[in-house]
Amino acid sequence: MKLRTSEYFITEVFHSLRRNNWMSFASVGTVAVSLFVLGVFLTLVLNMNRLASSLESEVQISVYLEDSIKTSARKDLQKDIEKMQGIESVKYVSREEAKERLTERLGDQKYLLDALGDQNPLPESFELTVAQPDMVETAAKAIEKMDGVEAAKYGQDVVKHLFDITRLIRVFGLALMVLLAAATLFIISNTIRLTVFARRKEVAIMKYVGATDWFIRWPFVLEGVVMGFVGGALAAIALRSFYAAMAAKIYNTLAFFPLMPQYPFMNYVTVAIILSGMAIGALGSAISLKRFLKV
Repeated sequence: MKLRTSEYFITEVFHSLRRNNWMSFASVGTVAVSLFVLGVFLTLVLNMNRLASSLESEVQISVYLEDSIKTSARKDLQKDIEKMQGIESVKYVSREEAKERLTERLGDQKYLLDALGDQNPLPESFELTVAQPDMVETAAKAIEKMDGVEAAKYGQDVVKHLFDITRLIRVFGLALMVLLAAATLFIISNTIRLTVFARRKEVAIMKYVGATDWFIRWPFVLEGVVMGFVGGALAAIALRSFYAAMAAKIYNTLAFFPLMPQYPFMNYVTVAIILSGMAIGALGSAISLKRFLKV
């Protein structure tokens, strides 16, 4: 593309935006609102996915040892478990530590342990974390067959329900994002189509005087890119303010919620929103022009 032609296209874009200021304003507004709504749901889905991952990462296997196991056998068993594929960490919990933890959990009802006197019926155990949550069941079954192991528990029923919930969160989130992205593309494309329709006579005249399809198309495509950029930037600014306000409220009321940190998370979202606006603006303009170029 020649420099003079490029200058003409750029000049024509800004002249067109000024001539059709109300239509341009409406298009930019529609792009901004659509991308803001999409951005809100994007941040929601990503945070729900982070919550799901956080819940899965907290799943542990408790390996209870036989009362008769010797110290040397227990150490060898710990080494064998640490060598297993998928095992991330192994922590030994003595009888004394287990009793201290139970005392803390009971709180005001710790007097219930007074009946035991100096006796400690709690077994020694290992606390295991795995690299992948879906490896918990396989690892627990394998460890339970080892010598010196009384039982390997990971809250089977609770974990199964937990995995079902996290799977549902991910599937629902993905489906929601696909639907919203399609709806956003449809709304923005139709808005740009109205802008092009309002200038159909201009397109027809250019065709009659011999202008090529791409000579006509480029200013419209660039105009779509500019409107997409401005709309995306406005949406990103509003979204950053919205996320900052919501994050502050959530931290004050639900401090345990594993919220995505504002930085650099929102920087990535900002870039994604602006680039999406520019891409949809260009695509919407190019598609909308097709029918008017058939003269």
